[in-house]
Amino acid sequence: MARDERRARGTRSAGRTSGEAGAAAGGVREGALAAGVSVATVSRVVNGTAVGRDETKRRVEAEIARLRYAPNAAARSLITNRTSTVGVVLPDIWGEYFSEVIRGIDLAARQAGYHVLVSSSHSDAAETREVLRAMNGRVDGVVVMAPHASPQALASSFPPALPAVFLNSAPGGAGAPSLSVDNRGGARAMVGHLLALGHRRLAFLNGPASNRDAAERRRGAHDALRAAGPAAEPVLEIPGDFTEESGRVAGEELLRQSPRPTALFAANDSMAIGALYALRRARASIPADVAVAGFDDVPIARFASPPLSTIRHDIRSLGARALARLVAEIEGRGDGLPDREVLPFHLVLRYSTEGVDTETTTEPSHPLRAGAPVPYPTTDRRRKAR
Repeated sequence: MARDERRARGTRSAGRTSGEAGAAAGGVREGALAAGVSVATVSRVVNGTAVGRDETKRRVEAEIARLRYAPNAAARSLITNRTSTVGVVLPDIWGEYFSEVIRGIDLAARQAGYHVLVSSSHSDAAETREVLRAMNGRVDGVVVMAPHASPQALASSFPPALPAVFLNSAPGGAGAPSLSVDNRGGARAMVGHLLALGHRRLAFLNGPASNRDAAERRRGAHDALRAAGPAAEPVLEIPGDFTEESGRVAGEELLRQSPRPTALFAANDSMAIGALYALRRARASIPADVAVAGFDDVPIARFASPPLSTIRHDIRSLGARALARLVAEIEGRGDGLPDREVLPFHLVLRYSTEGVDTETTTEPSHPLRAGAPVPYPTTDRRRKAR
């Protein structure tokens, strides 16, 4: 029902004035007079539609350049009922993870002929709703990443006619397509690998309590520990907030433990890198004293000291695929596409857990159902010169 309403595409004239349209028309008329052609001909050149003679087109383009004329987007949207702009709402816009998401969205948007309006919700559900309301009438659709809020609450914050795609949201109930990372399966695979290396005393560095991604990664870690049975000791859980600083604090906390955990799995790479800093500062040997692993494989992970083992999902592709799906919804091509897509992950093993100067990447996983056994991927070892 919600998707049918979105296809109806209600009017978007709110906030746009006839003055804007008049100013745009004035610019077109001036160009037409200077080029000695009709207003309709100038409009066709500006909009990229067919013009009878190449000479006429060149003359109009020369006058447009001389006058420094640019089409008025607000006036054009009054006619086309489109803004050619999409909104993007993220929990934050700081750090490598979100910059990669934005980069994927922006590259795909440019290719599809759309501009991007980006805003941060600061991981606050109420602020997310306010941002979505502010974007109404300014964009043709929205990509929303809000793992701290329910999709039902988010969907109530903008008109049903506005196309939307959710990233990493809880499944079901929003009436909009969603893309997500296999957080639970990835965490389960990494903890399973640490157990296979012989680690029995593990620490888990958690993310924000209200964040769904963090909660799913915690569940995955506990899935692997339960599967190991009595061979694994109770896990030490340390609170974190997805920042390097919370990782540093966690690393110092781990060093005070007796007996000390032999492996630390952090719910994201930023915290893992902060923990590496604290451990190396204390002259702990990694991974001989403590093995460290993260999640996300942000670009800096391979350049950490030592290089960080992690769970890789294609962050940039997540953004690009979300944008492509949103454009399909905007342009009425969403029929037949899945309502929910879960992106696969790779287990990426580097020095911080393996103790050798190699990088090992598994084949991509298949999305895992909750409670399903982990199908251990085959391993493809690629030795990289450093």
